[in-house]
Amino acid sequence: MNAQPGIFALGTPEHGYLEFDLAPGAEPVDLVAAAAGLVGPLSTTGGVNLVVGFRPQLWARVADPADVPASARGFDEPLVGADGWTMPATQHDAWLWVAGGDRTAVFDNGRAVVAGLAPVARLRREMTGWLYRHDRDLTGFIDGTENPSLLEAPEVALVPAGEPGAGSSVVLVQMWDHDGDAWEGLSTQAQELVMGRTKPDSVELDDATKPPDSHVARTALEVDRGEGEREELPIFRRNVAFGGVAHHGTAFVGFSRDQWRLEEMLRRMAGVGDGVRDALTRYTRPVTGAYYTVPSVDALARFAPPEED
Repeated sequence: MNAQPGIFALGTPEHGYLEFDLAPGAEPVDLVAAAAGLVGPLSTTGGVNLVVGFRPQLWARVADPADVPASARGFDEPLVGADGWTMPATQHDAWLWVAGGDRTAVFDNGRAVVAGLAPVARLRREMTGWLYRHDRDLTGFIDGTENPSLLEAPEVALVPAGEPGAGSSVVLVQMWDHDGDAWEGLSTQAQELVMGRTKPDSVELDDATKPPDSHVARTALEVDRGEGEREELPIFRRNVAFGGVAHHGTAFVGFSRDQWRLEEMLRRMAGVGDGVRDALTRYTRPVTGAYYTVPSVDALARFAPPEED
């Protein structure tokens, strides 16, 4: 399956996330073609990884049905959970993720993205991020402990062969603001009970100790396979930190072979249905929310302009 390689390009310390809306008078196919034309030049000569995603409805309008994941749809309505707690919907038409080895490369190539899309799209949101302490988020805990290995990640993140949209992915992009003062006011033991893991080495607490509203308990997705067997359904996370000293948080970037996993994770965090809200949401707050279809390289290449001789 010919997935966009930047999905799995671990180790890049600097990141930029750019969200666009279609410009007045431009057609969806114009936006897709312009974005597709950027991927090769920036990835091969710009020194960065560029991943391109589109509002699922926009991609479905222009792509061959065989290239459209069956489950993908936009984050078009806020998700309202227990006690009215809400995850906002801030869906845009395109998402371009620039990742590289240094800030200069991400900055320069981000500007090239904006310039390349200027005739057909308007930049609506920009966020920059970086890897914090190699593998931790700004809570101080290791982020993505249960992330699949790179050998396993394609099976988790990509639509499988034989299904519509094979080789593509659905990505959830959310920016979460942290209340650092409130979080750091907790003892390490209290933080561990919120997370459901130990802080130094990220060992999951046993069931007798782990609270039912802990982050681990609410975000672990399991389905019943019959005869008493349960199967966990992971996603592939590429989270980073964003912001500065006074205002900061986590950029959640989660890829999945189907959208249900992502939606169900958010429903559980919000306490939809059972009223049990993720304890971590008392110290972090989502300020954006969008889903994008990340087409396979082959599907995207059908829209790229022909190479010049």
